[in-house]
Amino acid sequence: MRSVPEFGTLARMLDRFDLALLNLVQRDDSRTADSLAEDVPLSPSAIARRLRRLRSQGWIARTLALLGPRLTQNRLRAIVLVQLSEHADRQGKAALEKRLHAADEVQFCYEIAGPHDFVLLFDCASMDDFNSCAEDLLASTPTVRRYETHFVKREVKFDPFVELQT
Repeated sequence: MRSVPEFGTLARMLDRFDLALLNLVQRDDSRTADSLAEDVPLSPSAIARRLRRLRSQGWIARTLALLGPRLTQNRLRAIVLVQLSEHADRQGKAALEKRLHAADEVQFCYEIAGPHDFVLLFDCASMDDFNSCAEDLLASTPTVRRYETHFVKREVKFDPFVELQT
């Protein structure tokens, strides 16, 4: 896993044009270099080169398409809070993380501080699918002490954007 540079290091590695491009492509990565050149005072070829470099150096981890509500509104989504057992060892925790990472139904997994150890977002086609997945991933492993499920009623905001100061 890559470590994230501190902002001082970031400022020395990326210039204001890079930061502006990163802000723009976070909002819409489908924009062409010609379109981006309308907002960043560089030629389209310079923009294309910079974007290739930003991707190859890991500043852009990946590009994905977010599906619209017409395809996702009837899916079952659940926030699941997970507590590990008192005696969970590193190997058991690593095995659980590997299984969570491999499960398509788990859209995100964060290790958190407080009374719970992980927070997960499940996205499943139905309640039966959720129950089966939760049983396979969580209930069947001794590493998990307990888990608590909160079903999502509706999405109010989803905007995974990090404003980079230019």
